[in-house]
Amino acid sequence: MVEMRAFRDAVGEWASGGPGGPAGEPAGQLADRLGIRTAVLLEGLSDLAAVEALAERRGRDLAAEGVCVVSMGGAMSVGRYADILGPSGLGLRLTGLCDERERSYFDRAMERAGAPRGDVFVCAADLEDELIRALGTAAVEEIVGTEGDLRAWRTFLHQPAHHGSPRHRQLRRFLGTKKGRKIRYGRLLVEALEPDQVPAPLEDLFASV
Repeated sequence: MVEMRAFRDAVGEWASGGPGGPAGEPAGQLADRLGIRTAVLLEGLSDLAAVEALAERRGRDLAAEGVCVVSMGGAMSVGRYADILGPSGLGLRLTGLCDERERSYFDRAMERAGAPRGDVFVCAADLEDELIRALGTAAVEEIVGTEGDLRAWRTFLHQPAHHGSPRHRQLRRFLGTKKGRKIRYGRLLVEALEPDQVPAPLEDLFASV
């Protein structure tokens, strides 16, 4: 796991304009040594937390399977990551998860990198929305209370801007109102899922790796 983090850090530095070297060093060396064959491209850290939580629940060691899950810091970075990691870069198979509104960025990036576009799985709004719908709003509100966020949630609901919105949309917006909350709940919501409640985009992603 430590070495996989080192690989992700090296790729992140390279994607940010840092040194990569003509053969992708040091990221290329790490990829070879770790036996990485697939890179899963995710928009952010909350998606990463959810994917890692589901892998743990299913007893899968993605790193040992040669799968690296990468948080790109936003969909706008997908072109750079796909170029670095995909067939035209380090030669890894690419797959990923994105929001519907970001699908065009992923499609263009995959096509340019020479990777199949069908290996990207799409959430209707975002992964948090998919998880809230899968669990149901009552179950999510119960988790909010268990986590000690009930007072903040009630304060949020009293704000005029959120009056009249569907409950699942209110919850989705609430998760994004404090730094780190989406990441924490990305894991918590996955841990609360029953096996048959896993949203289709997430289920399809796991079936592909």
